[in-house]
Amino acid sequence: MLLHIKSLSKSFGALMAVSDVNLEVKTGERLAVIGPNGAGKSTLFNLLTGYFSPDSGEMLFKGKNLAKLPPDKIVRKGIGRSFQIVNIYPELSVFESIQMTLIASARRSYNLFSKAKNMFLKETEDILEKVGLSDLAHVPGELLSHGDKKRLEIAMILANKAEIILLDEPTAGMAPEERLETMALISELAEKEKLTLLFTEHDMSVVFMWARRIAVMVLGRIIADGTPDEIKENPEVRKVYLGEK
Repeated sequence: MLLHIKSLSKSFGALMAVSDVNLEVKTGERLAVIGPNGAGKSTLFNLLTGYFSPDSGEMLFKGKNLAKLPPDKIVRKGIGRSFQIVNIYPELSVFESIQMTLIASARRSYNLFSKAKNMFLKETEDILEKVGLSDLAHVPGELLSHGDKKRLEIAMILANKAEIILLDEPTAGMAPEERLETMALISELAEKEKLTLLFTEHDMSVVFMWARRIAVMVLGRIIADGTPDEIKENPEVRKVYLGEK
């Protein structure tokens, strides 16, 4: 078991954002966590990546509890995250952003524009090719299209040697064609790099096209967990999404 969440809870005052969540994620899975706004999906991701501390429960990654670790140490364990709002270095070029991430991942402390400029050149070029950004290597991040910014963010996660990637609404703000291209890229990278994907998404066409397993959250709890076909037929899920009685 790559990731094992046990009885995880987090409240903010009277609001129970995550309530006694239990979830297992196996190596190589593509698991979507879905639910209406306010279900607790982003809070769950914030717990898994160290931005929030749980009130109770465990988050075991390869058998080690992440519950008290800060975000930087969780990243070094092999957990990467893509945010709803793309998180890149806007003033650095695409090449520099990936190169600097590789240097940081290797815990080197050289100045990027002196000795460091000659480090990890081949590794950076390889990642650029994997995500389809070779032609944009010298473009500042802030000038990229939204879809290409997402590609750069994924490239930086790869540079951090992630084993599992948490994607918080990876296609938010994208046109339909861009959504397909982005998810196709992520899926292809997951296959080639043997990555595990855990993602949230409001676009159900994306969820049912790319997820191999789906967990449904409502009011902080997991109410259903199964294959896409099982989730489609689940009466409790249909009630939440379709208003069926």
